[in-house]
Amino acid sequence: MAAPGARLVPALPCHRRRPTLGSPARPRRFVPSGAPSLRPKDASVGQGGSGRVGAEPAAGDSPRGRMATAAPVGTTAAAAYASLKLHITPEKFYVEACDDGADDVLAIDRVSTEVTLTVKKDVPPSAVTRPIFGILGTIRLVAGTYLIVITKKKKVGEIFGHAIWKATDFDILSYKKTMLHLTDIQLQDNKVFLSMLNHVLSVDGFYFSTTYDLTHTLQRLANTSPEFQEMSLLERADPRFVWNGHLLREFIAQPEIHRFATPVMHGFITMHSCSINGKCFDWLLISRRSCFRAGVRYYVRGIDSEGHAANFVETEQIVHYKGSKASFVQTRGSIPFFWSQRPNLKYKPKPQISKSVNHMDGFQRHFDSQIISYGKQMIVNLVNQKGSEKPLEQTFSKMVNSMANGMVRYVAFDFHKECSRMRWDRLQILMDQLADQQDEFSYFLVDSEGKTVTQQEGTFRSNCMDCLDRTNVIQSLLARRSLQAQLQRLGVLHVGQRIEEQADFEKIYKNAWADNANACAKQYAGTGALKTDYTRTGKRTQWGLIMDGWNSLIRYYKNNFSDGFRQDAIDLFLGNYSVDEVEPASPLHVKKDWKFLALPIIMVVAFSMCIICLLMAGDTWTETLAYVLFWGSASFGTFAIILYNGKDFVDAPKLVQKEKMD
Repeated sequence: MAAPGARLVPALPCHRRRPTLGSPARPRRFVPSGAPSLRPKDASVGQGGSGRVGAEPAAGDSPRGRMATAAPVGTTAAAAYASLKLHITPEKFYVEACDDGADDVLAIDRVSTEVTLTVKKDVPPSAVTRPIFGILGTIRLVAGTYLIVITKKKKVGEIFGHAIWKATDFDILSYKKTMLHLTDIQLQDNKVFLSMLNHVLSVDGFYFSTTYDLTHTLQRLANTSPEFQEMSLLERADPRFVWNGHLLREFIAQPEIHRFATPVMHGFITMHSCSINGKCFDWLLISRRSCFRAGVRYYVRGIDSEGHAANFVETEQIVHYKGSKASFVQTRGSIPFFWSQRPNLKYKPKPQISKSVNHMDGFQRHFDSQIISYGKQMIVNLVNQKGSEKPLEQTFSKMVNSMANGMVRYVAFDFHKECSRMRWDRLQILMDQLADQQDEFSYFLVDSEGKTVTQQEGTFRSNCMDCLDRTNVIQSLLARRSLQAQLQRLGVLHVGQRIEEQADFEKIYKNAWADNANACAKQYAGTGALKTDYTRTGKRTQWGLIMDGWNSLIRYYKNNFSDGFRQDAIDLFLGNYSVDEVEPASPLHVKKDWKFLALPIIMVVAFSMCIICLLMAGDTWTETLAYVLFWGSASFGTFAIILYNGKDFVDAPKLVQKEKMD
């Protein structure tokens, strides 16, 4: 059965081998033109766009500050088709471009899976026609190939006149017209894989634009070459943030059909038209989740061998006022060495640092990549400096010192200790500590003539354990400080005025950052964020504590009893696992050990007997006590055995051996 946000349509056939994303047309990492690696002033910092209806295209400067104007971001050459119709026949899918002056039709053969270009007159009049809003891509399951299309969208706003959409509903269309070729086991496996796809598609936060590159930041886009501007959105997109990159692998290999492919990012976008002192400006917040080492809370921690960090998110805050554009970027990501924290029925599993790998290799790769993409790095580590989190903080600090890279600095702040007993004012201690560094990093600013005034020369890389709750609080405070400086420089705020004093905007600001926290938390941990009462109101409340307790309880259940399925769904969607129809044994069928069923049954029976003995007393109190002690001991003993073997009782991923990713 389809999950919310996706519907199933009939079935599809064999698929030919397709090229991978590592083709020359799509580099692993985009480096801005004129930005040599590992140079602080030359390495561009992430910046993306500003949201204003009818505003001019983004323009910018070269890294050295030369007065150069970048080409328009959303040129016709780079745009994807915005209006599409899907025509379905028994033999083919036809995707018709309905933009003004367009005559292209994408023909997808449902038998050979061949994709070709044709014209509108070739579409059979007998075809069943429906409007669609984009092609997410194709994927091969047990039954054959499926086409995934966007069927509903919601307008978020506009960035420099380019419409930004949230995809809200999808269809999964089978190439095959029948499932009769499948055995009962294959049919069941296919349904499970379809439910995985539906689960991923039901998670809120898929955004796209047919004319604007959402995957790059404002500063990166301002430092590009004319050749880059002529590329299609699919070619130029940053692969870190294209969540349907695997699904579009066949489209990538055929440049002539790129306009039918729409890169989709996952994360959060909000846009607001605001007014302070009677001066109207647009304020945007964009969070881009990386699809490299993507996964769920406890099954994906640390980094992989290429240096990709778990739960890596690039967050960009943009201001647009009278043609001037200002931007400030931060990143978050799991502590970047090899460690794990597998669920085991305990409320907080103990983190384990791997002892069998060279941590420095992946650590170095991670920060080399960070410096190339963002410039100087200021690490803000918010984990506890005692208890189970202490070894992670100590190891992180030692590795930064061992790397001895002047481009990377480190600050540790025990968030829970410093802010215990509602002392949230103590966060100012950290802000004061980071103030000089933030002034040095600055922010990206382009004036109304398209000339670069300042560039952001470094970013704050914040983390806690999950890179969710504590991290979001600190990021919102850093972003507010940058916004204060930007609005004063643009003339929106008067000298001496503070953002906190602007009640209407302050409410918008706090709610947007709280919504950002909730979006990132739901996508990674399965529930809304904690501590959002502080983000929304500036103080902790009793109701906020109650909601944190409720969300923590839901997280516990999901992390232990449903995250294996969620991880498998993400691995399937992103191509970390590929379905093989000739595979002798499906990984979905894993035999459970005898104790998986026996021990819980014994525990329930023993506990029930204990309660019965208490309610139905024996002839003497000693007899009743003996029965209660016996069954109580049996119940407690069984529970202890289950807890000791906790890893055997949680819902673990089946498709990818996660040990290879630790």
